[in-house]
Amino acid sequence: MVKQKTVDGIGSLSGVGLHTGVRSTVTLSPAPENYGIRFARTDIEGSPEIPADIDYIVGAARGTAIGIGDAIVHTIEHLLAAFAGLGISNCLVQVDAEELPLMDGSAQPFFELIRSIGIREQAAEQEYIVIDEPTWLYNKDNIAMSVFPAEQFHVTLMVDYKNPIIGAQHTTIFNMENFDTEFAPARTFCFLSEIEMLRNRGLIKGGTLDSAVVIQDRELSDEDLINIEKNFEHQGKVTRGTNGYLNNTQPRFTNELCRHKALDLVGDLYLLGKPIKGHIIGARTGHAANHELAKKIREHFNKRESKMSDSMKLTYEDILRILPHRPPFLLVDGVEEIVPGERIVAYKNVTFNDDFFRGHFPGNPIMPGVLQVEAMAQASGIMALVGNPDLQGKTMLFMGVNEVKWRKPVRPGDKLVMEVTLKKQRRNMIICEGKCFVNGQLVCEAELTSMVGV
Repeated sequence: MVKQKTVDGIGSLSGVGLHTGVRSTVTLSPAPENYGIRFARTDIEGSPEIPADIDYIVGAARGTAIGIGDAIVHTIEHLLAAFAGLGISNCLVQVDAEELPLMDGSAQPFFELIRSIGIREQAAEQEYIVIDEPTWLYNKDNIAMSVFPAEQFHVTLMVDYKNPIIGAQHTTIFNMENFDTEFAPARTFCFLSEIEMLRNRGLIKGGTLDSAVVIQDRELSDEDLINIEKNFEHQGKVTRGTNGYLNNTQPRFTNELCRHKALDLVGDLYLLGKPIKGHIIGARTGHAANHELAKKIREHFNKRESKMSDSMKLTYEDILRILPHRPPFLLVDGVEEIVPGERIVAYKNVTFNDDFFRGHFPGNPIMPGVLQVEAMAQASGIMALVGNPDLQGKTMLFMGVNEVKWRKPVRPGDKLVMEVTLKKQRRNMIICEGKCFVNGQLVCEAELTSMVGV
């Protein structure tokens, strides 16, 4: 069971903001359980707090900003990625200006700050946003993003700027265990022609040639080099890159640019307030698309929560009226949630008194896997029959099972939780997706086919 976490002390970091060019200090402090991540503008009277939540997004132009009224904080994505990578659930972030410092353009300085403070585990259990069905996002800029159900958080990402220096780059986050070493050091990047244009327009006031990987996308004369030195107030000489990057900057990874895109995505999705269990797949992503996907996930999650709040609970007596099974073959003890004809969460309390333990590995008692499948099938029957007057007095007959996987043993003392969702319905046939959990860990899954009998 994963617990919520906060920082174990107070620590600060100072630097210059990319867009504003203003020096700021960020201070991290412990926060209580279920507090979430909040940013406080200490330079404004009353130190107003802004929740790090997708509902408070106020801009996505080359960065992520949140705000309430005049209290705005820019460029929060790298710090949020560090929180996500280290599993920080609750933290007060105090900042004395309107933008977080860019530092070297990566999330590594924030990881180092958090590790230097320490991490404290809290008593409350960590909640997750569990993706239960695919969601897609496409737009006119050829950005494609999707999210699919998965047991933990994964990211698969591709970038292709049709530039011979960059080429097409791919990266994958298999889990968050090595995020601090494999993705946190990846720096933000930009094209030289783009940042020259932005600088001339009075933007990216705090950008330096050392705070990003600069792609040299045009030929440079000696005069150009001198102008770049002056324009960006660079300490030292600016040189033409023979490797495609200004000053011959050496990438920290061969696919550093794509890894940074993944880093930004992780930070932006942490604005959902809870870590995700799902697989994100994206091509040519950016902050605006990340925010749009997060909003789609939030919308779907809210609809699901609304449905579950309208769901029913059943007692043991209700189950006996619905199912014809009786002990020892009745494998559903209770129903915690049910949306008739759509979804059910049922359970069986596994005990030494269950008859099958007398003969199934009596010296090392394990619940037979086929009985776990039978328990899911019985749960699917309850889901289909309850609340449907057309099926009163009918029986659900188990017809088939596909894609069965058993992952962990179920033993006496375990509470076997069955989550069954309707996938398809054809006349009197239903096909369901079933999963069994013990202490939140998946132990069995299968596709179940049943039909209405007499």
